[in-house]
Amino acid sequence: MKSTKNIETIAIHSGSKHWSGSRGIASPMEPATTYEHDITGYQEGDFIYSRYENPNRLQLEQLLCSLEQGEACASFSSGVAALTAMFMSVPKGAHVLIPEDMYHGSRSLLETFANQWGISYSSVDTTNLEAFVEAIQPETKLALLESPSNPLLLITDLEKTIHVAHQKGVSVCVDNTFSTPFNTNPIVYGADFVMHSTSKFLGGHSDIIGGAIITAKTDAQFDAIRIIQRKQGSVPSPFDCWLLARSIRSFPHRMRMHNQNAWEIAQFLITQDSVEKVFYPGLPSHKDHEIAAAQMKGFGGMVSLLIDGDGNRALEIVGRTKIIRRATSLGGIESLWEHRRSSEGEHSTTPENLIRFSVGLEHVKDLAEDLAQALK
Repeated sequence: MKSTKNIETIAIHSGSKHWSGSRGIASPMEPATTYEHDITGYQEGDFIYSRYENPNRLQLEQLLCSLEQGEACASFSSGVAALTAMFMSVPKGAHVLIPEDMYHGSRSLLETFANQWGISYSSVDTTNLEAFVEAIQPETKLALLESPSNPLLLITDLEKTIHVAHQKGVSVCVDNTFSTPFNTNPIVYGADFVMHSTSKFLGGHSDIIGGAIITAKTDAQFDAIRIIQRKQGSVPSPFDCWLLARSIRSFPHRMRMHNQNAWEIAQFLITQDSVEKVFYPGLPSHKDHEIAAAQMKGFGGMVSLLIDGDGNRALEIVGRTKIIRRATSLGGIESLWEHRRSSEGEHSTTPENLIRFSVGLEHVKDLAEDLAQALK
């Protein structure tokens, strides 16, 4: 296929080559766990056991690589498994720098396992470049960034932040789950690694759990990630790989509508008296709107809002919707929202009156009507 930079074509054709003799347009799903050796014995490059390699996993990893403009990819059974491998790839005694506002599951990983892994960590406001630089320690080997962040949708200047991290000898992994490769390619801005919970916008239908690490270059750290993937066996099944690759074929078109609907919903929400504040990087009122506009092709499908009231008031509003479903997770074709603090648990630092809203693909007028009656 002729080389292209257009994501719609990449999503449909990259990773579509398969080994079947049927010449089917759709790739087959290959569930085999083991493979017959050649008569001369196992040869380098042969499939041997599905924990190490599987045809569907190779297709998926090629596709994700192409979407993120990376050199190699390791796919995992979940986003948390992918991030676990990322954290475990740094040497013992290393320090990891994380955002103050971030996915609570990522923070929980470090709270639970950092001591066992022999690493330390601290958090910083990554939207403040001076604070970020000051937070880098001599032992810092990895910085994790989220842009937009979860759940406050803060925007980090990727190019500047990654540049100063590299000056200090720190590698950078960007969790691109919220933005997606449709809106941002962190590797273009210098990121060493891109992480995804592929369960979200890439999967898009709330029926797949998966994760991935894409690397800008195949180096010793990525080799460590690949070893963790294969030796610990936290790999996606052939069916999950096949289903995710199938879902990604339509991902750019779904993402375009997520962007559009979220933009319109954010504009609607700022007009509502019962809404205290709306967090959406596409709004000119967002404090980092100019940075977002410079590094994002679209502003994503996530909107967070503060209700004019307390946590009970927010829970009451979440419970009133008829179309928007009350559920954790995001990125599906259906709209979901939740009182985020109660989902995160007792150690949450999220404002008690915050609702996180994953804007789906329903007609935007129907969503606005549902919101209007819930917010009364």
